[in-house]
Order: sequence, then structure tokens, then C-alpha cells
Amino acid sequence: MKIANETKVGILAAFSIALLIIGYNFLKGNAIFSSETVLYAKYTHVDGLGVSKPVLINGFQIGRVDKLQLQPDGSILATLKIKGKYEIPKNSIAKLESTDLLGSKAIVMALGTGNDFAQDGDTLNANVAIGLMEAVQPVQKKAEMIVAKMDSILTSVNTILNPNFQKNVDKSFNSIASTLSSLEATSKKVDNLVGSEGSRISAILANVEAISNNLKQNNQKINGILSNINTITDQVAAANFKQTIDNANKAVADLQSIVTKVNNGQGTLGLLVNDTKMYDNLNNASKNLDNLIIDLKENPKRYVHFSVFGGGNKKDK
Repeated sequence: MKIANETKVGILAAFSIALLIIGYNFLKGNAIFSSETVLYAKYTHVDGLGVSKPVLINGFQIGRVDKLQLQPDGSILATLKIKGKYEIPKNSIAKLESTDLLGSKAIVMALGTGNDFAQDGDTLNANVAIGLMEAVQPVQKKAEMIVAKMDSILTSVNTILNPNFQKNVDKSFNSIASTLSSLEATSKKVDNLVGSEGSRISAILANVEAISNNLKQNNQKINGILSNINTITDQVAAANFKQTIDNANKAVADLQSIVTKVNNGQGTLGLLVNDTKMYDNLNNASKNLDNLIIDLKENPKRYVHFSVFGGGNKKDK
């Protein structure tokens, strides 16, 4: 029985297509002849994570990342395919961690405890671990600060090594040395002075001690003198105050006597205050003066006689 060429070509094409599909899935990491468990994990960000990245437990690969999907809330849902039948507790954590300094990421399973295992389609807890570069950043900042400080220290050292600065330092040390020598000479002079005048200083101290002893012995007398002085000053103050009060009382009594006389009509001021005749006389005098002025204005010829040529005087003669 002959097989037609068309049949051979068809069988070969089908075999090639099947081999291509199997090879493609094998290169992607898909299990061809074994079962897979599909799990999910949700992350806030997946920097460096891509499809086909490994899923590890203690460094051993148990699966791969099959798919990454952006969710409406901005999170990323990762689909994990686990080869074979591995028992993974539901409280396990799928950590997104860096695997090298270049930033490559993988899913590392931190296995939980308990006998409740994840089933196909379950969603595991997930978090993002700090990457190696992120962990190194604080150390890098500290290193930069140390380098900056070292730079400033080296600058200071260069300044110190400058010849001009060294000359100034030498001058400063020379000045300090001369100052110390002057202080030493002064201290020697003071020591000599104290040694030569020791007897006088001792005599002065003895006199001071004698004076303090005298003050101590006459302490009671000094207290008595001070108490007598206080008594005298109190008496003087009391006497002056009493005399002032007496003078004030006398002045008030004299003023009261004057007011009494005025009220009784005694003296000129009393008559002016209490007698109405003076008021009536002044009032009448004012009225008469007023009438006189009015009559003077109306009839001035009664009171004033004058002539331009003096004729009136001749007629009288």
C-alpha cells in the first residue's frame, strides 16, 4: 500500500507544527507533559519583573511568571504557574526581590505555616522587598558625606602645609614663648618682692588680726552705741513730728478764730461781709453817677463854658 505524497506532506507539516508548539512552550517554560498550578499575587509596582521570571523557594525554581496585568486601581496582578504539585501554605508571601546588582527580579516564596494549602486560582499575599541598589543608597549617601569631609580635611591640611601659614604659626609660637618668658620673669619679681617684704606683710597681717580681735572684744559696746543712736534718731523724729502737728493745730485754731470774727461782724472785713449799708451806698452812688453822665451828655453847656477869643472873660470884667 502506497502512501500518497500529499499525505506524507500533511503528516510532516502536522508533526512540524506540533514540534514548533512544543518547542515554543518549552522555551517559555511551560510544562508540556506535566500539570501546573496557577496562583496570583498583586503588587504596587513590578520594577524589573517580566514574563518568564522564575518563582523560587530557597533558591530552587518551582515555577515562572506567566502574565502581568494592570488593574484599574493601578496595581499589577501577576499570574504565577507552579510546576508539579508543591504544597504552598495559603499564608505564604510572594516577595518581589532583586536577584543581582543589575536589578533582575524574581518571585521568592516565603513559606507560611499551617496545613491549609493554596489551591489552583488562589491569590497569595505579596510585598516588594528593598532592592540591593535601594539598600545601598543610604550607604552611598554616607560615603559621599565622608568623601566631602575628607576633601575639606585635605584642603585644611594643604592650607597648613602652606609655607606662609607655617611662617605665621612659627611667629605665633615665638610670641607665645616670649609671653611665657615675660610671665616667668614677672613671677620671679613678685616672688622676690614677697620675700623682701615678708616682714612688713606679716606686721600688716598682725595689725589686721589685732583690729579684728578688738572689734570682737568690743562687739557688745558697739551694739549698745548703735542701739543708742537708733533711740536718739527715733526721739528726734518723734519730736519733730509732734512740733509739726502742734503748729498745724495752732494755725487751724487761728483760722477758725478769724472766720468766727468775720461771721460775727467784727472788724472791717466782718462789716463788709455782714452789713448791707455798704452795698446800698455803693448801689446809690452808682445810680447817681449814671444819672450825672446822662445829664452831661444831654446838657454839656451847663457844666462847660469856654470862648475861642476869651470874650466871655472881658464881659465879666
